[in-house]
Amino acid sequence: MAQVKKKAVRDAILRSAFRLFSRQGYEATTLSQIASSAGVSTANVYVYFTSKLEVLYALYDPWLRARLTRLERQLEKVRDRRRRLRLLLTALWRDIPGERNGFANNVMQAASTSTPEEGYSPTLLGWVEERVAAMLRGTLPPERREALGSARFTHILMMAFDGFVINYHLRPGKHCSAETIDLMCRLLQGSLPAARHEDR
Repeated sequence: MAQVKKKAVRDAILRSAFRLFSRQGYEATTLSQIASSAGVSTANVYVYFTSKLEVLYALYDPWLRARLTRLERQLEKVRDRRRRLRLLLTALWRDIPGERNGFANNVMQAASTSTPEEGYSPTLLGWVEERVAAMLRGTLPPERREALGSARFTHILMMAFDGFVINYHLRPGKHCSAETIDLMCRLLQGSLPAARHEDR
């Protein structure tokens, strides 16, 4: 007979996992620790989740989707393309990597230690890249949108996001610099001045 799933138990597991992931990281956290902190057995955790990776994504996926939806609404209110692009890159490379006590680093740990058998799905990454590409297109001059407003180019931005997440974890409080964001804004919008002869 299948066990009846209870929302209160699932929520307790997720609260426990968030506390442990935030305190000691994904790799150092075990399902038995999550279960014990939630007041349930490890077997009971498997009633709700197939793996530790699934527990992590049950926390991270809805949060990241809501965070990017909120960012989209913020960008819609900004008319100046340069300011809109700066806001987008600041959120991706500075704000989100540090939010929730640098929680995104848990996803980096999970991705680097998981096996194909654990069922990693690129669904969230695909969704993020499509949404960010749409936001990016709205910040670019028309002649640059096709080349730079694609999901392929956004993949590069998200690889940089991964790097800034890891950097924040290794150097807490050290964010992507305003100068780096400004340089990328100028590169993307085609407003970087040509190098002077002596700089070449």
